[in-house]
Amino acid sequence: MAFLFLWSMSKFNPFSFDLPVAEIIPQVQSHLDQNNSLIIQAPPGAGKSTLLPLALLDEPWLEGKKIIMLEPRRLATKSIATRMADMLGEKVGETIGYRIRFESAISQKTRLEVITEGILTRMMHSDNELKDVGLVIFDEFHERNLHSEVALALCREVQQVLRPDLRILLMSATIDADQLGQLLESQVIHSLGRQYPVEVNYLTEVDEYAIGEDTARQILPLTRKHQGDFLVFLPGQGEIKKAESILKRALPEDAIVPLYGQLNPSEQQRAILPHPSGKRKIVLSTDIAETSLTIEGVKVVVDSGFAKSNRFDPRSGLSRLVLHRISKDSADQRSGRAGRLTSGHSYRLWSKATQAQLSEYRTPELLEADLTGLVLDMKVWGKEDIRSMVWLTPPPAGTLVLAEKTLESIDALENGKITSHGKAIHGLPCHPRIAHMLLFAKQNNQLELGTDIAAILEERDPLPPDSGVDLNLRIEALRRFRSRGASIARIKKIEKIAGQYRRMFGIEPKNDPVDPWATGLLLAYAYPERIAAARPGNNAQFQLSNGKIAQIGHKDDLAYESWLAVAHVDAREDMGKIWLAAPLNPKDLAPMLKTKEVLEWDRKKGGLIAHSEIRIGAILLGTRPLQKFDKSLAKQAILEAIQEEGQFLLDWNEDVMQLIFRVQSLNKWNPDQNWPDWSVESLCQTSPEWLEPYLENISKNEDFKKLNLSQILLHHLSFEQQQLLETLAPAKIHVPSGSQIKLEYKEDGATPLLSVRLQELFGLLDTPKVNQGNVPVLIEMLSPGFKPVQLTQDLRSFWTNGYFEVKKELKRRYPKHEWPENPLTAEAIRGVKKRT
Repeated sequence: MAFLFLWSMSKFNPFSFDLPVAEIIPQVQSHLDQNNSLIIQAPPGAGKSTLLPLALLDEPWLEGKKIIMLEPRRLATKSIATRMADMLGEKVGETIGYRIRFESAISQKTRLEVITEGILTRMMHSDNELKDVGLVIFDEFHERNLHSEVALALCREVQQVLRPDLRILLMSATIDADQLGQLLESQVIHSLGRQYPVEVNYLTEVDEYAIGEDTARQILPLTRKHQGDFLVFLPGQGEIKKAESILKRALPEDAIVPLYGQLNPSEQQRAILPHPSGKRKIVLSTDIAETSLTIEGVKVVVDSGFAKSNRFDPRSGLSRLVLHRISKDSADQRSGRAGRLTSGHSYRLWSKATQAQLSEYRTPELLEADLTGLVLDMKVWGKEDIRSMVWLTPPPAGTLVLAEKTLESIDALENGKITSHGKAIHGLPCHPRIAHMLLFAKQNNQLELGTDIAAILEERDPLPPDSGVDLNLRIEALRRFRSRGASIARIKKIEKIAGQYRRMFGIEPKNDPVDPWATGLLLAYAYPERIAAARPGNNAQFQLSNGKIAQIGHKDDLAYESWLAVAHVDAREDMGKIWLAAPLNPKDLAPMLKTKEVLEWDRKKGGLIAHSEIRIGAILLGTRPLQKFDKSLAKQAILEAIQEEGQFLLDWNEDVMQLIFRVQSLNKWNPDQNWPDWSVESLCQTSPEWLEPYLENISKNEDFKKLNLSQILLHHLSFEQQQLLETLAPAKIHVPSGSQIKLEYKEDGATPLLSVRLQELFGLLDTPKVNQGNVPVLIEMLSPGFKPVQLTQDLRSFWTNGYFEVKKELKRRYPKHEWPENPLTAEAIRGVKKRT
């Protein structure tokens, strides 16, 4: 009662809104008063994105500081900020504000900022302790976007090192909140919400190659069965347009409304708000409508079960848009949209069997994304070892290495350290590649062209698919749009971004004809590893400087160019396809040429080859022989050859392999003794550590065979290890005949084999053992003619049972040899002692 009284005296009363999340507000306030982290799980429509942040605005622990709330999408950011401002009876920009890229609505009065996820990272670079922020809310965290993962890692570091008073609140509907709570060591508060019942149905699975058409056809009978608005989930804009075309013809009385990120705000609002004439809406949406947005009137959800995501391929250094099945949590999010305001129906266009095979949760973007921007962010932040930070999912080491190489190629890093140019790149609100290109354009009085290129690269292609790949055609279309004012939606959005870049640099637009080679040069600075040279004799095929091969359609205007700068190319296994490029004047590439002394071992020619190369990346422009070169470079070339082809170059004879197997066996038998992990492959890779001193006189393939690998490897062991090797894994075993018999050691510590003539074992009662008596050998008994006759690891049992059967056969085959009745008292013989 006292709590309610306090709320009645304040300006904002959260209990005046009939939203389910109000039930947990006192619990949330109490927890955050005593703790700095919390996770909230609440279903869609509970009010967690609007009512809950407002209820925390006057908490005493804020001490006048702001609340920052992160949203995964721009549309949701503005929509939620507007909704909260309405709840306070204010305009956006007063108590509630928002910030998205190139756009903001905030003022001195703003106490709660709703921002897109990437904004927070930039805020933290200018204020690394977030001194004016008391609470950071991560909304819809289940989407596991790259920017939210990075922002959370940084916030946790600030919280642990600089600001233990900084509160962090994670909110989601479908994430595994309990597991997340264990990882973050945070309590989880669940809001049951007020989700209305949704009847889930499974229908015929759509054809992966006709998703839009199949989905539209399955919608038609449902429109006759159900009243109310439909929300249809499709993977992308292409599928939406195909479904839209079918549904508009079949349902002329209904409003068929698309919803995807590339639409302008007024078109997006058409999808969100009720139809002004009361028509039934069928909203065709990408996964933008999964979370945060409330589309009023939806009673039926139809889900194709597919989505599209950009996936980064570390092998090619490229990202590509990949069609994939959604996860179970995503399917639940989508179905839940039918039960926000009343009971509803969800139709899944896949089988129950397919449903059982879906992954539980979506894959974090951090595992699939280009991490170039993240690495640059962390280098500016001062983090050299990025993986040492506290991540929910650590970023892949290989992708981080590739990101560093990209940053090295655009001069943002040098020897792993951030450069002054890298800091300038980081100061621009765009991908490091684009920033590098813009800074080069500024130095060369090409900023107007650079800003046009940047805007085009960041948005979808404004021209039809059959327009050709030349980037200059897009620039010309953009400049015609500016000079003539034609209303083309796609170009209008590109011009908006170009205008934002121009305002950032304080320049005016240019609508002059474009120098196509100037475009190519700027593009080459954005993508230096995609400079492409035409392959001789292969029309429309190009060698990229990153080593890949790509092609253009033979009828394309750029197919006959000698040099290209490539912006967009897909990552196919055999040969990529170029989608966007510009011609290059090779004379402009002079600053990018690199001369390098190359020494390499040619196994086929059997010797060292030394020459200097003029290259742009993998594109070789010319070579000349080197008469003089550094001997250390020659030795390095030999070592590299051994690392790559050492299994063929070096003499891995039986003695060498037996030494390797002996060490392998001891490594496995005695893991606490720190024996090296030897194998042919590992020894080739580590050859600089043990073989380098012996390579002075190597000049041809035959010289490798002269190296005594057994002695070299043995000397690589310490003196103590050499002695222990002979004691624990002797090369030979002494038998009763006086012979020293070789032991045959096996790979990976398998049982050693002692092949010995039976007559040399007379008088030996127990099986010989190695490794301080812990490993019995396997005895392969041989006839006088060295033919195998018996295998045993229990010699005592053999003398008692098996010997007499073997004796019969050997006596018949070797009648002149003596076969005693009692082998334990008989004399063991080395040679051919015949019967007397």
